Amino acid sequence: MKTRKIKLDKIIVIVLLTLGGIVMFTPFIWMILTSFKHSSEAVLIPPTLFPNVPTLDNYKKLFEELNFLVYLKNTIIVVLLFFIGMLINAMAGYAFGKFKFPGKKVLFIFVLATMMIPSQVTMIPVYLILNQMGLINTMLGIVLPGLVVAYNIFLFKQFMGGIPNELMEAARIDGAGEFYIFFKLIMPISKPILAVQGILTFIAGWNNFLWPLIIANDEKYYTLSVGLSLLKGQNTANFALQMAGASIMVVPIMIIFCIFQKHIMEGFVTSGIK
Repeated sequence: MKTRKIKLDKIIVIVLLTLGGIVMFTPFIWMILTSFKHSSEAVLIPPTLFPNVPTLDNYKKLFEELNFLVYLKNTIIVVLLFFIGMLINAMAGYAFGKFKFPGKKVLFIFVLATMMIPSQVTMIPVYLILNQMGLINTMLGIVLPGLVVAYNIFLFKQFMGGIPNELMEAARIDGAGEFYIFFKLIMPISKPILAVQGILTFIAGWNNFLWPLIIANDEKYYTLSVGLSLLKGQNTANFALQMAGASIMVVPIMIIFCIFQKHIMEGFVTSGIK
């Protein structure tokens, strides 16, 4: 009797999770299928799920008639520079996790305190500082405020702080320098947290919207997310074109998440336990 009840509970849970998955995934499927429809079919009532005559015209228009190639190039540059920032965050987390130096606790409290301040609060001061530095409307100005993130430093500190000190001591006795230890010993051990930080960094760079919109006045510095918002204003009646732009924004993130899903979950669990 008890076994039958457990099986029934499992079936109910599986059915509920399946229904929840379908509800969550339907908008993505709808978006992708609509991106392959003609503009007239995208607004048909009653709507069609699958395109009657699939077409790539919407994607061609994005790259041939609009500036999405420039937006894509800028977004890739932002993502790559953010990965350099991830390395800086890793070094900071390693320093907080494994070294003793005067003022370490106070400095780390300041780092954590910045997590409590909404980024919107600091936008005006950061804008004024970058204006004084002559970095308004530049790629460096877009990237610089997002290079160092307190949350990322915290995660690296939590993970690297749990690595046994004996490993580093043994390497130092063998004559290894600090940079050698960090890149050849610590970084390979930190693959789970690097996977987590990698996907978070990619998402942050790929979806970067508000700051580029504020600081970039020239369209040649716009990112994909900013270009997508312009698409809504310029092509309000062409929903198929908008869905094509949205697909370009979403699909890469979903692919990367699917590829690194195992490492990401492992990294979150490990850093959470520590």
